[in-house]
Amino acid sequence: MNTIKKIALVTGGGSGVGRAAALALIVAGYTVVVTGRREGPLQETLVLATKKKANAAQLFLSVPADISNPKDVDMLFSKIKKEYGRLDVLFNNAGVNLPSTIFGDLTYEQWKSTVDINLSGVFLCARSAFNLMREQSPQGGRIINNGSISAHTPRPGSAAYTSTKHGVTGLTKTIALDGRPYRIACGQLDIGNALTPMAARMLDGVPQADLSIKAEPVMDVDQVGDAVVTMANLPLETNILNMTIMATNMPFVGRG
Repeated sequence: MNTIKKIALVTGGGSGVGRAAALALIVAGYTVVVTGRREGPLQETLVLATKKKANAAQLFLSVPADISNPKDVDMLFSKIKKEYGRLDVLFNNAGVNLPSTIFGDLTYEQWKSTVDINLSGVFLCARSAFNLMREQSPQGGRIINNGSISAHTPRPGSAAYTSTKHGVTGLTKTIALDGRPYRIACGQLDIGNALTPMAARMLDGVPQADLSIKAEPVMDVDQVGDAVVTMANLPLETNILNMTIMATNMPFVGRG
């Protein structure tokens, strides 16, 4: 990577995949803006970053925000523009899931809360990043959306989550197309069974397509952070439109 300081934003950076990505980007030399709904977990990410890189505090900005709230997103991007004047990479990661719920039992409130964060929040952050990248000089940047294996194949009882992740795929392709005149690349990272607090249930057993409950293999979440850096470090003339990173033996390929 060249020596020009690059600015990255990671949403949902207070835990799990977002935290792993933020740490990997800092180690790779990025200045990283980390956002999430609570300040405490963001500061925990900073503490971990300082253990990996001596000057991490100078490469880290935490901005608490709810990405499903348009006013919060406007505030977040105003701070980025004021502090740095540009944004080179957005890892659009923040998301939520629900306990397995058979479709007929899914409430509108559950549906809406998932869509508000997993799809509308992704849209709000991507749109703000797109506009900043289009206006800045030099023009351009990269948007990486967290899609999930559920962007391809659902689990039983996951209508809300799966629908949002399929929506993210359509959003990714459209941003990639609309971004061409402005040197804005957009790709999607689909993650399967990275060991995070959200995915810890995989070790105890989760519903399978035949309705049995089975434990599933998991992978180190740090590998996901490395994948984000791989995508982020590409020149803007090159794009990974879709990358799938998964635990090798998870039941996804073939028939399980």
